[in-house]
Amino acid sequence: MRRRYGYYWSKLVGAVLVLSGWVAGFVWIGDSWWQLASAAALAVIMTQVAFLGHDAAHRQMFKSGRWNDWISLIVANLLVGLSYGWWQSKHTRHHANPNKDGADPDLALSAVAFTPERATRHRSRLLRWLVAHQGWYFFPLLLLEGLSLHADGIRRVARRQKIELRWVEATFLLVRLGGLTALVFWVLPPEKAIAVLAVQLAVFGFYMGSSFAPNHIGMPLVSPNLKLDFLRRQVLVSRNISGGPMMSIFMGGLNYQIEHHLFPSMARPHLRKVQPLVVAHCAAEGVPYTQTSLWEAYGTVVGYLNTVGLKGRDPFLCPLVAQRRAL
Repeated sequence: MRRRYGYYWSKLVGAVLVLSGWVAGFVWIGDSWWQLASAAALAVIMTQVAFLGHDAAHRQMFKSGRWNDWISLIVANLLVGLSYGWWQSKHTRHHANPNKDGADPDLALSAVAFTPERATRHRSRLLRWLVAHQGWYFFPLLLLEGLSLHADGIRRVARRQKIELRWVEATFLLVRLGGLTALVFWVLPPEKAIAVLAVQLAVFGFYMGSSFAPNHIGMPLVSPNLKLDFLRRQVLVSRNISGGPMMSIFMGGLNYQIEHHLFPSMARPHLRKVQPLVVAHCAAEGVPYTQTSLWEAYGTVVGYLNTVGLKGRDPFLCPLVAQRRAL
């Protein structure tokens, strides 16, 4: 549970330097279609920076809550263009009740049905057909996730109700979103500028969504009426991704999803160290511990979403319930 100040300060300073280098390189390349590759590179950088905002929001970086909050605000709003306040509210509710129907906001997406009940809401034959095959278009749909995340941030600061630090968030979002747009249109003609922004948003959304999707999709859903203790509530519905250090870099530590849910304020580098202890404890308690490869997880995501769309299984049959039914 020790803090890793050196690790996180080097990451934060490095993020600012890399972003500054990208701006300089973008201006130096100038009017060229090679800027599409530059846009894809920026999307990857933004996703890696967003992982730092996730860590700070979980109080992984500093002992001081104020320090973590301000780092999250700067990273999320000013560097990435996402609303820290919106994400914090949504993600906190997710951690409290992961994969619990009616409580986990990650299950309430409008474009994808995670339960048969949601799959049957559509009256249109076309929409029902699309939901029945939603697993196949789920990953292409992630190309729009970047646009959706920015829109959610803008909607939050534009709400009429009282919002903490509204003007700080709004100012940071304006500087980030307006600044990147102005830079791109200053360097490039309109058609190339639009293409660059589209590529950056698409790759960013796809990378973000592909990193978060394997964590819980396809794992058991929890009925609103089922009460689980903390260990089972976090472990039974979470999935780890194997792959070692390179996978940790690619997924920003989210590959240790079980350990992260059990110890959300634990610094990212320590998650791999606590994993053997968690595996041993789950085995001793008889709690199933799930770890697969990334491609196996993606296959499960596609298959699960298609199955839910076809209403072919009971999504509430979690391992604990199955165990009790067998008895």
